[in-house]
Amino acid sequence: MHQKPLGLSRSDGKRPDGLSLVPWDAGKPLTRDVTVICPLADSCVVAAARETGLAAEEAATCKYAKYSNIQTHHTIQPIVIESLDPINASGRTFLSKFGHKLADQLGDDREISFLFQ
Repeated sequence: MHQKPLGLSRSDGKRPDGLSLVPWDAGKPLTRDVTVICPLADSCVVAAARETGLAAEEAATCKYAKYSNIQTHHTIQPIVIESLDPINASGRTFLSKFGHKLADQLGDDREISFLFQ
């Protein structure tokens, strides 16, 4: 059973999806929160109609705000995937860097494309 990390609860009891055990950036652990959204949903359709991927970017901005209380001690990384394909820009960058680290460790350059599949 997948359990969310302890000790990162907000006042509403919600927690991010994962926390690295080792420092990721600037000595801070990586705290990630993954969301899949449908750009055709009423809450997203206006942004999705303006620009491809904008709904994912707006959702990522909300994730940064959601975890603003722990940003001084954690590197926050939202990964927002639209069901019709786009991933938020910082999420794409993170997955690419993570894929390169995996590829270096495992010696298989396909690791990067596996993450995006």
